[in-house]
Amino acid sequence: MMSSAFKKQLSPVLQEGFVVKRAVFQPCLELYPMQEWNEVMSKMNKLNRFVKKNNDFIRRFTAGVKVVELDTSGRLLIPKDLCQFAGIKKQIVLSSAINIVEIWDKDNYEKAIDDAAMDFASLAEEVMGNSDVDELS
Repeated sequence: MMSSAFKKQLSPVLQEGFVVKRAVFQPCLELYPMQEWNEVMSKMNKLNRFVKKNNDFIRRFTAGVKVVELDTSGRLLIPKDLCQFAGIKKQIVLSSAINIVEIWDKDNYEKAIDDAAMDFASLAEEVMGNSDVDELS
């Protein structure tokens, strides 16, 4: 069930629907507003499918992709196979990841945050500290 505050934040994209898929790097799901998904697919459509690694990447990236919408009760129904992939049991965490939302099992999310906490300062310096703002755009 989506909270009313979260639905309000998502109101500009609710009518278009969403795509939910397995995350690439973490045991969680990624929820893409349809416009974001279409942009990703536009980029992937430019890949040459006659290059094996491109074809393999496309297949694995899109494996298990499902189009989802909020139902009339404000629930987002996540397919069981994707819940199993993410280890979602009971409680979830919705985490903003710039242009998408990550959907985590609460325990897995807390463990991932705790595991990453020790390395975050050096990661932040490596990713953001050695770059001028102009290089990021």
